[in-house]
Amino acid sequence: MGLGEASARGTAMDRDCLSCIKYLMFVFNFLIFLGGSFLLGVGVWVLVDPTGFKEIVAANPLLFTGVYIILAMGGMLFLLGFLGCCGAIRENKCLLMFFFMLILVIFLAELAAAILAFIFREHLTREYFTKELKRHYQGYNNTDVFTGTWNAIMNTFDCCGVNSPVDFEESLFRLINPNEMVPAACCRRGSQPGDSAYIPQEECLMGNMLFRNNKGCYSAVVDYFELYIYVAGALAIVVLTIELFAMVFAMCLFRGIQ
Repeated sequence: MGLGEASARGTAMDRDCLSCIKYLMFVFNFLIFLGGSFLLGVGVWVLVDPTGFKEIVAANPLLFTGVYIILAMGGMLFLLGFLGCCGAIRENKCLLMFFFMLILVIFLAELAAAILAFIFREHLTREYFTKELKRHYQGYNNTDVFTGTWNAIMNTFDCCGVNSPVDFEESLFRLINPNEMVPAACCRRGSQPGDSAYIPQEECLMGNMLFRNNKGCYSAVVDYFELYIYVAGALAIVVLTIELFAMVFAMCLFRGIQ
């Protein structure tokens, strides 16, 4: 085998390898494109959701901001996937470098968010929420963000307190409303569709267990979101992995383009 033939075969192998990387990058960027579409869909769903999330989100500026962050991230991934696909198919070095820098920034931001979530995970315990509820919940002052958020949660999930109605003992709420055992948000509502009246509210406020919700909100919310939490965690790992491979393929393709 001559030197020219070996060189030609090596060049052909390089072209085949480059072509393989190009189509692999296209696949990974298409997955990123789908992920961005999913995040956009989730953000829009939360904002227009009919089951009560809209009320909770609107009552808490932090959550309200979070929804728009999800929408922004979804839009960015949507655009990023599109740019990556175009850069891979057209073998455009400028698009590939722009794609690499953007996805690196997003990857590092997501990694930082995951680390912060792990560090501050102790703030998601029953004890933390119970302490905060006792200190800050006022009962009827919906202009207070904390109180308005808790009222929305208790109304939405038909629950009372963090663990149970007992959480309101020795709390700020009892200091402000000494004649009431629980707030009106803990009272059961009419069973008829559209009937939001409390029945009978006086008995509920005095502590009658028959007319109040006795399940704690921590259990109610965790039970409701348990599946979604695991799915979200799995999706986050998958997205980070896809982004990492996309960056590797982008740099390999960038270096391989003449």
